[in-house]
Amino acid sequence: MSWVIIVFGFVMLIVFHELGHFTAAKAVGMRVERFALFFPPLIVKKKIGETEYGIGALPLGGYVKISGMSPAEDLPDEVRTRAYYSQPVWKRIVVIGAGPFVNLVIAFVVLLIFWGAIGPPVSNTSVAATQKGFPAQRVLHKGDEVVAVDGQSGNAEQISKLISSHKCAGKQVNGCLAKDPVHLLINRHGKLTEVTVKPRYDAGFKRMLVGFSYGIEHHPQSLGTALHDSVNDFWYVAKQTASLPARILNSHERKQISGVVGVSDVAHTTINTDAALAVRLLAIVSLSLAIVNLFPFLPLDGGHIFWALVELVRRRPVSYSVMERAGVVGFMLVIALFFIGLTNDIGRINSGGF
Repeated sequence: MSWVIIVFGFVMLIVFHELGHFTAAKAVGMRVERFALFFPPLIVKKKIGETEYGIGALPLGGYVKISGMSPAEDLPDEVRTRAYYSQPVWKRIVVIGAGPFVNLVIAFVVLLIFWGAIGPPVSNTSVAATQKGFPAQRVLHKGDEVVAVDGQSGNAEQISKLISSHKCAGKQVNGCLAKDPVHLLINRHGKLTEVTVKPRYDAGFKRMLVGFSYGIEHHPQSLGTALHDSVNDFWYVAKQTASLPARILNSHERKQISGVVGVSDVAHTTINTDAALAVRLLAIVSLSLAIVNLFPFLPLDGGHIFWALVELVRRRPVSYSVMERAGVVGFMLVIALFFIGLTNDIGRINSGGF
């Protein structure tokens, strides 16, 4: 079910993006030939006025077809006057920019909903799950509440520190067991039970672990705090996404880039671990989609805006041959970015996952 939710979320972000283009094109008087939910072949279609509305068989997003998106497109005279390239530069920028703008609005609204109505995750002292192969698997059950460790109570962070204070008899090496056991006071179904377990050192986490994850709860924030955190979230993700082209040139940063596979896997894990966090992830993906689309490379939206601005500065149209060459270069850059993300994703899968 989590994969269905992920695909639905991605598809709807793309559909709303295209709906932004569609609404703006209609508003400024351009001729929209088709607005389709999903990709062809169309299984349902109906023409209303001059626009054909359809539903495609491939649930991979949606698209808008506006007459005259290419200067070389052969159009009849009655259509040419309302074609994309026959319109003033400002109208073209509005239409192209409307798609990313919708994603930006969605991102901010969803972030505000997350911080204001759901709230940030806070670990409690309940046992959410035990890790296979660790000592906790033998003595703890899902839903147990850790009341105290060695007679001392505290929050999740304090409990982790108390457990981690136990050390192996010799050198701390991966897998070694603590010299002295940990005494855990557990509330299980309303009854207090004491269990004894020896923590194990994990070199990856660089500390002693019993091997269980804490439960998560959310606390909604006030409107002012939610607004502040939403703006911070929005700005941070926007900066990180905008720095993507520069990160490609850095060998270390390049390895941190994820593709569709990586994002999908993170979304899948997030939904299964804490479904509420999937709301914030949806906002991050929507914001990233908007920023990437604004990169000034054809065939991205930002490429169309860039060349429209060039035309505005030059006060005359840019030749179609220049646009074609720019489109080829831009397309190769987009493919390179996709390939880097996919290669990194495959590498992470081969190394044990994300």
